[in-house]
Amino acid sequence: MTFLFKRKPLLLPLLACLTAGSTQAATDIAAPALQPWTASKAQALGFLPDGMGDGRLAVSKREGIVLLDKQGKTLSRVAGAFAGLDSRRLGDRVLVAGNDKDKQQVALFDLDPGSHQWQPPVYLPPRDYGVDGVCLYQDEASNIYLFTVGEEGKGEQWLVAADHQRLPAPRLVRGLPLPPQAKFCQVDDSAQQLFVNEENVGWWAYPAHAESDVSRLPVAMIEPFGNVKQSAGAMVPVPGGMLGLDPQAAQLNLYQQHGKRWSPVASLALGGVVEPEHLALRQTPEGLQVLVQDAATNQLLEGTLDWKATPVNQPPVLPAVKPAVQTQSVANRGDAADDPAIWLHPQTPALSRVLGTNKQQGLEVYDLQGKRVQHLPVGRLNNVDVRPGFTLGSRTVDLAVATNRDHNSLSVFSIDRATGQLAHAGEIATPVKDIYGLCLFKAPTGEIYSFANDKDGTFVQHRLFAKGDKVEGELVRQFKVASQPEGCVADDKRQRLFLGEEDVAVWAVDARPDQPATPTDVIRVGEQVHDDIEGLALYRGEHNDYLVISSQGNDSYVVLDAEPPFAVRGAFRVGVNAAAGIDGTSETDGLDVTSANLGGPWSKGMLVVQDGRKRMPEDGQNFKFIPWTEVTRALHLP
Repeated sequence: MTFLFKRKPLLLPLLACLTAGSTQAATDIAAPALQPWTASKAQALGFLPDGMGDGRLAVSKREGIVLLDKQGKTLSRVAGAFAGLDSRRLGDRVLVAGNDKDKQQVALFDLDPGSHQWQPPVYLPPRDYGVDGVCLYQDEASNIYLFTVGEEGKGEQWLVAADHQRLPAPRLVRGLPLPPQAKFCQVDDSAQQLFVNEENVGWWAYPAHAESDVSRLPVAMIEPFGNVKQSAGAMVPVPGGMLGLDPQAAQLNLYQQHGKRWSPVASLALGGVVEPEHLALRQTPEGLQVLVQDAATNQLLEGTLDWKATPVNQPPVLPAVKPAVQTQSVANRGDAADDPAIWLHPQTPALSRVLGTNKQQGLEVYDLQGKRVQHLPVGRLNNVDVRPGFTLGSRTVDLAVATNRDHNSLSVFSIDRATGQLAHAGEIATPVKDIYGLCLFKAPTGEIYSFANDKDGTFVQHRLFAKGDKVEGELVRQFKVASQPEGCVADDKRQRLFLGEEDVAVWAVDARPDQPATPTDVIRVGEQVHDDIEGLALYRGEHNDYLVISSQGNDSYVVLDAEPPFAVRGAFRVGVNAAAGIDGTSETDGLDVTSANLGGPWSKGMLVVQDGRKRMPEDGQNFKFIPWTEVTRALHLP
């Protein structure tokens, strides 16, 4: 028997017109029928992942975790009392998650689908809440995460597998505020969406990516606010949508997503099923194969939903690079870390430093192991940059300059070239009303200039000079772009300034103070760069120079040639380094890069990016250090 779903040619254009209660008439659905498959008192159901065989999985409090063939015969089992179930492909094996009710812990098993053998489990640490549901999510880099759904709206995301292997110990990524009546969850890997039920309210969709913000969209609500008759039970993702079980009404509801809105497609009555509960689904050439439990008879039933979903266009999968080091979090919580700058020790590269602004308090200084070595609470610093070789009194020092939003000024620091120690060396007033971004430029004459911008688009260029043991500045040029800028970087060799107009484009202008600031188009916001354009940095290679852009709108980084025609070399994301326990990055503001050989993993240079959401564990914002060799590999750079 099959679910009979008669599709009309104009079905999808009609979806926008469907409202709660109208799906039956609009789609002309015949009453579905299910075939009895096997008898079992299951607590959850599942199919093996695609390509891993035709087996089914079931868990129960009496029989444990059971692997069944398509006729319902038991192939192997894990003894115990289990509830909750999900699986994902893990190389040539299957990763199976279940909630061990005896131990009150979530267990993760390796299953060999060929021999049907189970490896001993890895357990999540005991939680301080009762776990009701579990589900797995495999991201674009093949990392596997586990979501737990628990009592009183508690939920968590754990990293449980990476590089095609279970982790010896799962790592807590983040906590999630979930609905208080949630018992089921499922993840659509391709759409990166987590579905969670709220039994007396409806179904919700959350972003599943570990670096995503916490937000949710309603998929469907219970009447009178939606078309769910009585309760929102188990659910499964379908391509471009979701299939949800309303157990008290004995029906399945099918939905499709259109941008940020969900529309009902069909309500399918489960004829002959008295108490439907639990749901599993997989896609086959014939349609969507469905498993349902009838709690009244302990019967498992199977059928096929004859429905082909419209393909959903997903954003392209970008390669991921792994950070090798992360810094201690900045001293303040919330949106605090912003922009880094790399200072190079002139004699001992391993003693180089990374400076990072704390826009709530001051400047942080880190060594190459990510340890904070200095904290300068001088005010709300936003952007920072460095340049070597400045004569200050009788000494030669290097300079760091940052925009100070407390005073709309430039905070200047001297850097001792032997120790890397920073000292406040001056405060330069500026005419701007809301100072923001900054970068430095060293001219062929040796003079150092600062470029600072205002949120209204104004740029001011100052020549920096010493007066005794202090640094002062002379305003030498002023120009403006049409809307809010922030990030900028100067190409000293070509005397060119790259600047980012956040919602519009990256532009190039002449960096020399006696030249007109005529903008040249470098790259526009669009397919490759997603607004906001944030940090800009220049990699000065042996053969090629590259401009690196923080494309904040899609949590990626774009690399292009630093010379016209500014050809794009590719884009990448910073992903998780499971072995080192370092999370990926998102919401990046500033970044910096060097091609200098700093030794060890930094032999070809280092990229430093601000991380707007610190995970694994959750903490204040920080900075990630990525070997440039990772970028070279990901983008196949020469």
